[in-house]
Amino acid sequence: HEDALSVQEAELSTLRRIGVPEGQMLVAQSNIANTYDLLGRFEEALSMRQDTYSGWLKLKGDAHEETLREATSCAITLSNLHRYAEAKALLHKMIPVARRVLAESDDLQFRMRMACNRALCEDPAKTLDDLREAVSMLEEIEPTARRVLGGAHPIVEDIERRLPASRKLRDAQVALCAQ
Repeated sequence: HEDALSVQEAELSTLRRIGVPEGQMLVAQSNIANTYDLLGRFEEALSMRQDTYSGWLKLKGDAHEETLREATSCAITLSNLHRYAEAKALLHKMIPVARRVLAESDDLQFRMRMACNRALCEDPAKTLDDLREAVSMLEEIEPTARRVLGGAHPIVEDIERRLPASRKLRDAQVALCAQ
């Protein structure tokens, strides 16, 4: 990944020098952020992701697929940094937009909700309402994901792994609240 990062940084520098359209620059920046994530360099990834998300927002608006994709990636990186409240806030803002502009079966819809499930479940400050939302979110997308992608697809497998764990967290919180 270090070698890939060097190549990607050189590519971005070249793209800047020759003055390619903004969209191409944003794609190159997103690729670098992906590599930072793979290297565990989450602070650098977040900085690049925030710039890229902001760039897509200015270039195409909040209802564009690239903006939604970068918002999801940004939220995942925020969760990697244990900044769950920020991840949840971003996803709670963008999921309704995705619902409005993307097909119900679009894999980006699934990825956004899985990212939100993660932020809701992993947050040490999670509430029972957070856990209920996390479970209902996966219960809502699971049948569609299975039908569209098939049971062996990694997204469906991830949903199948997360859903019982989310239910277990929710049920433990319910029991704790009942005491």
